[in-house]
Amino acid sequence: MRYGLILASVLALAQPARADTAELARQVQALDARIGKLEGAIQQNQQLLGLLTEVETLKAEIARLRGQAEVQTHQLDTLGKRQNDLYVDLDQRVTDLAKAAKPAPVAAAVQPAAPSSAPAAPVAAAPASAAATPQPDPQLEARAYEAALGHFREANYAGAIAGFKGFLKAYPDSALASNAQYWIGYSYYALKDYKSALAHQQKLVAVYPASAKVPDAQLNIAASQIALDNIDGARKTLEELVAKHPGTNAANIATRRLAAFK
Repeated sequence: MRYGLILASVLALAQPARADTAELARQVQALDARIGKLEGAIQQNQQLLGLLTEVETLKAEIARLRGQAEVQTHQLDTLGKRQNDLYVDLDQRVTDLAKAAKPAPVAAAVQPAAPSSAPAAPVAAAPASAAATPQPDPQLEARAYEAALGHFREANYAGAIAGFKGFLKAYPDSALASNAQYWIGYSYYALKDYKSALAHQQKLVAVYPASAKVPDAQLNIAASQIALDNIDGARKTLEELVAKHPGTNAANIATRRLAAFK
């Protein structure tokens, strides 16, 4: 009887111990599950950190490339401005030379009347068509050209077009006529009126084939053709420029542009 009571007491004490052990096992399992979730989150965060690092690296690279592009754009703009300034300076020198080469006025030759006993032979009146054509004043001509060139220099391209057209109308036979025609075309190009620029530069090549401005005009023709998406026409123009005017600055530029097409 006594042994039975003792066994019952032991069993009664063992039941809570088993219950505590099961609860501890459940808590351990719960903790293991939470640890697994935390480890997964940490791995995901590490992947996100790696992606963020790559994104920041790419942003830095893009910023660097943008900086290089801005520098190159500025350099191209500067080179273009220097080229325009060079053209303007050359034209200014030509204008100064034209001004210095003003022809001396031609005085009418007067022959003294020699005494003679014979009656003088009647002198036929000169026909009206033989009358001397008045020569334009070279100073006024130079001023008109300089005024139009000044508009171009100030980026007043509409004023430059009007000024050079007026110059050509007043002085069609001027030594600066081909230069004026070139600046008309270039002014239209600066205004992004590529069709008008193309037409006026083609007129220069046709009307003034011996002009020193022809290579530059052909280069501008090719640029207008490119702007109008006529790549084949531009390539043909550049090839013709290189073939007909080798060694010129325009031909050197044309060679580089042809290489860019390949």
